[in-house]
Amino acid sequence: MEYLLVFLTALLLTLAFTPVAIFIAPKIGAVDIPKDNRRMHDKPMPRFGGFAIFIGTTASMAIFLVPGNPRMSGILACGLLIYLLGLVDDLKGVPAKLKFMGQVAVACAAFGVGIRINFIQFFFSPESVYTFFPGLSAFILTVAWIAGITNTINLIDGLDGLASGVTTIASLSIAYAAFLSSEHEAAALSMLALAGAALGFLPFNFHPAKIFMGDSGALFLGFMLASLSIEGATKSATVVAIIVPVLVLGVPIFDTAFAILRRMINGRPIMEADKGHLHHRIMAAGFGQKRAVLMLYGISGVMGVAAVLLSSRLYVESIALIAIAATLIYVFLTSSGDQK
Repeated sequence: MEYLLVFLTALLLTLAFTPVAIFIAPKIGAVDIPKDNRRMHDKPMPRFGGFAIFIGTTASMAIFLVPGNPRMSGILACGLLIYLLGLVDDLKGVPAKLKFMGQVAVACAAFGVGIRINFIQFFFSPESVYTFFPGLSAFILTVAWIAGITNTINLIDGLDGLASGVTTIASLSIAYAAFLSSEHEAAALSMLALAGAALGFLPFNFHPAKIFMGDSGALFLGFMLASLSIEGATKSATVVAIIVPVLVLGVPIFDTAFAILRRMINGRPIMEADKGHLHHRIMAAGFGQKRAVLMLYGISGVMGVAAVLLSSRLYVESIALIAIAATLIYVFLTSSGDQK
């Protein structure tokens, strides 16, 4: 019942506050006006959905998780900082480098409140073999993970409903994998809060969207995914801490890595936006925005099931699903060879 209440609280609050965000957005200047050919919309759109997502997630976690887990207060405080960073970008605009520095600063703050990757377990070893990281290594690894995943969700927020849908799938997958491990109840509950908020926003954000989440929503979702997925790593080193999030977020992680490589090869700034992302390539292959998003939902879902199977040590089944997802990604990447 507690799991259901956490999820429904975040879901219903986000459903209730998204229309409020739509109403407020034009009054405060939180509107996305299409200025270049990268935009998939042709009219001004409210860009304040992060407000509803933030309220739904934080309220649910504050009610059900903070009283029994003080470290959650620190995560929510850092979540507020990353939300405010994104909100300033939505309202005033923040240079890409400065925004990335802000993300790194919030990741450092998360490390300071105890969200750390101190050690990992060699999952495929028949015995519990651990590798412990000294202070500096743990700091670098944690900050890189949080800042990287935060940016990853932000970068895939290019089509209606894509970031919110992928976050929902990822959060539910991690929550279920955590549920299977009795050591990660807090991680499961917090992921359900995040999934509820992302799903509650989706009806307003799916194509044709009535509102965008903006950088405030995308950065907040990415930060919370990254931080909450390793929250249990301070207590144990099971697969939930690292391997499951990597698999579940395989599509956006791959898309981000491919974008960085593509820009380096083309001699362009790494932080420069372009239309070479996976979702752009699917659309270039002749699919509409809605079908492109649904295809990426499907790939993310396959990766999510693979992650859950891997957490249950069903290696053959997991590898088979990963191979299927990789094949689909290859097909989409090679179906529009004229894209750069």
